[in-house]
Amino acid sequence: MKTTILFILISLFVLSNAYSTIRGVPGTYSTIQLGINAAANGDTVLVEPGTYFENVNFRGKKIVVTSRFYLSNDLSYITSTVINGSTPVNPDSASVVIIGSGCDSTTVLQGFKITGGTGTKWTDEHGAGVFREGGGVLTALSSPVIRFNIIANNSVMNTTGVTGTGGGGIRAGDGMPRILNNMVMYNTGKYGAGIVLNYTGATVKNNIIYGNSLSSTYNAGTAIWADNVLGTSKNLIENNTVVGNSSVNGTPGILSAFSANIIVRNNIVWGNTGPGNIQMMVSGATLTATYNDVQFGYTGAGNINIYPQFTDSNFVLLNSSPCIDAGDSSAVYNDPIDPLNPPNPKFPSKGTIRNDMGAYGGPLSAVIAVVKIIGIKNINTEMPDGYILFQNYPNPFNPNTNIRFQIKEPGIVSLKIFNVEGREIESLLQSNLKQGTYEVSFDGKSYASGTYFYKLKAGDYSQTKTMMLIK
Repeated sequence: MKTTILFILISLFVLSNAYSTIRGVPGTYSTIQLGINAAANGDTVLVEPGTYFENVNFRGKKIVVTSRFYLSNDLSYITSTVINGSTPVNPDSASVVIIGSGCDSTTVLQGFKITGGTGTKWTDEHGAGVFREGGGVLTALSSPVIRFNIIANNSVMNTTGVTGTGGGGIRAGDGMPRILNNMVMYNTGKYGAGIVLNYTGATVKNNIIYGNSLSSTYNAGTAIWADNVLGTSKNLIENNTVVGNSSVNGTPGILSAFSANIIVRNNIVWGNTGPGNIQMMVSGATLTATYNDVQFGYTGAGNINIYPQFTDSNFVLLNSSPCIDAGDSSAVYNDPIDPLNPPNPKFPSKGTIRNDMGAYGGPLSAVIAVVKIIGIKNINTEMPDGYILFQNYPNPFNPNTNIRFQIKEPGIVSLKIFNVEGREIESLLQSNLKQGTYEVSFDGKSYASGTYFYKLKAGDYSQTKTMMLIK
């Protein structure tokens, strides 16, 4: 009987895949959207490395849209396959990616750098008003999987004609999305600059949520802003590293508001700055927190308040970190075993296989991207007395170069890259920084040889310099 059932299942799998098609971009279809338009449920839109100036809509299809990352788990494909939404046809429909009604867990967005989005204007399904949300990714009435992406430098700040603006990185509404193994960083929005969860039963696991800023409304919730629930579902926030976010008002970290019900487990929530530096906040809702490292502490079993000790700018834990083996001890939360060195955990998890707090612990622990998160700390201990944009080094370069600058006063700092036609090709930084000297790395792997310009803006200061990419 078991053999017969297994044969039937295998036959169904073969038949279902026999009719699926890989839609190649740009080989067969010149744009990602054309590939999606041609795709049927079950198809894969496979995107080659390059920068695609598009605002993409899944059109309710149950498809996989992915870079070549999925073929080999080569993390370099994430940084070299860029969807840049900075040139929308309609400024009121300017999310980089929209995943709308009809999409379920077979709908996957994977392996991209998603940048340049400014959100979509829409009427809230629950009658709350007109909003502009979802700079990087907007999901509505859908439950997709969003994994292994760098969602960075998207900004939803235009309040013209809307009640509010939020979800600079991701806005998910009325569904049960799975947001896994992403870097969500340097996004801005009036609330939930990193992630907005609106009437969802979302699963948010193993993400690095860093450097999102400028949130000031609805109690802010700069890193994660959760509002209400979908039926009886709860939002699960598990094994994330939530650090270095900032707010003008409210909490710069995690907010549970307006009858939301969220479970916060095995996370690191540290170094988020705002009034009172409140790392997590509840407003008319429920937040259950266990086995987290929360700066200044938070009530709950297994929670600690000890500096996490990171090794580098991607927040891998030092061997001496108190977060190693400090997550929930139940076996279901264990780190993955290293197949080459059992029973030890597979890097980036450390210690034993008991859950490590943060993005590098738990069953989904993995290195997320080869990109280094920059600007975590000043590289100069002295406070500068002026603004300076230094010449990049090395110059000429191939494919990476470093850009150093100093700012004399705290405030919003942007650093953008332009081609010779004056077109913005990448936003490296859009964040609220303290005074100091910083260094940013630019990866030119996906760009052609030639002259490029980098422009720094900080307060009233603005300066542009030239650099040369030679391959």
